[in-house]
Amino acid sequence: MKFIPHDYQQYAIDFIESHPTAAVLLDMGLGKTVITLTALNDLLFDHFEISRVLVIAPLRVARNTWPQEIGKWEHLNHIRYSVAVGTEKERREALCKQASLYIINRENVPWLVEKTDFTYDAVVIDELSSFKNWSSKRFKALMKVRPLAKRVIGLTGTPSGNGLMDLFAEFKVLDMGQRLGRFITKYRQDYFVPDKRNGQVVFSYAPLPGVEERIYEKISDITISMKATDHLNMPKLIESEYSVRMDEAEKKIYTEMCEQLVLQMKGDEVTAANAGVLSGKLAQMANGAVYTDDGTTLHIHDRKLDALEDIVESMNGKPLLVAYWFRHDAERIEKRLPCVRLDTDHAIACWNRGEIPVALIHPASAGHGLNLQSGGSTLVWFGITWSLELYQQTVARLYRQGQNSNTVVVQHIIAEGTIDERILRALKRKDKTQTALIEAVKANLEVNPHDEL
Repeated sequence: MKFIPHDYQQYAIDFIESHPTAAVLLDMGLGKTVITLTALNDLLFDHFEISRVLVIAPLRVARNTWPQEIGKWEHLNHIRYSVAVGTEKERREALCKQASLYIINRENVPWLVEKTDFTYDAVVIDELSSFKNWSSKRFKALMKVRPLAKRVIGLTGTPSGNGLMDLFAEFKVLDMGQRLGRFITKYRQDYFVPDKRNGQVVFSYAPLPGVEERIYEKISDITISMKATDHLNMPKLIESEYSVRMDEAEKKIYTEMCEQLVLQMKGDEVTAANAGVLSGKLAQMANGAVYTDDGTTLHIHDRKLDALEDIVESMNGKPLLVAYWFRHDAERIEKRLPCVRLDTDHAIACWNRGEIPVALIHPASAGHGLNLQSGGSTLVWFGITWSLELYQQTVARLYRQGQNSNTVVVQHIIAEGTIDERILRALKRKDKTQTALIEAVKANLEVNPHDEL
């Protein structure tokens, strides 16, 4: 297929080529892979600025998306690549092949750095948010060899999934601390104040007034941002809530857990050791069941199952995608309704052909490189995740270019008076921060908003 870039795509290509360090915040559906490959192709074979490129990506994206994109476009067909995934033997063999582009999954970055010679003069991090944790092994490993790469490209659609604190590690791996500092403690001191704490122990930090603008200004010279809604003819996104209400007895069980951190019921005991565990237990109870201390499932209510059944009935056979978080949620849904888990390539193919009326998906498996827009346009959240990144990626499986419907509906089944309401509010707050970042560094382009790729 011949690649004729749109104005915004050409702008992004030029930006990458002219910036040795580039943070490219592209919304889902804007073609970030072909944009990056086109820039790399120019740098490799026209400008001769680089010779060996390392692409770090989520496993499925490394294995499928990058090779597919190279094979898809005529101008990229000559690029020799090697995919280093699988066993250690398979990875070593892949890295020994003659190629210009070596693709590896992010989990194997520590192995790559520690067990092989790092001979790459350009690095692409596909999903920069994978390196948001400054204390993780993959971050520390990549930082060891970062000075050896004269070009680094960071790609993501969700740069600050959990707030501005994420940006420290993401940008340090790009510019080695030039803009936001070399040390997390200094970054915290400069831009944040302790929020929740117990004595000397600080649990969270809140940004200082006006700090967002200061951070955005610091990173703006190496950052370009674009949203799909500005450049693609996207469907309308409608979000709604389907509220359910527990009865007094069910609410009493929930409240007891909330107040006492211990629940005793039918001879089973559920305990929560800390706030993190408690939030997980309360989220389970809001969904209708909870794991006991011995691993069995304790039934609380069926309010969400009843709501889901009503939603399925109202669909009149139209495909419905249901996102769940806990394993017992999926098991309970499967007992109540005929449905299929989208956990195999075969099941995904059946969904995209419109052969599955009700499909279950876990947000952790609904990430990068998974296209589900052909199979339906309605998503129901049976249980919500705290992670903005996973939340947005799951929604983007349907809300993306190629969606046949003019409208994508995202419905949240919310248990009134429970942690569900807090999670949804937190996601909205995080989205405001992320939206502010994207707006602050958005590419100033005058393009037709209805352009299509």
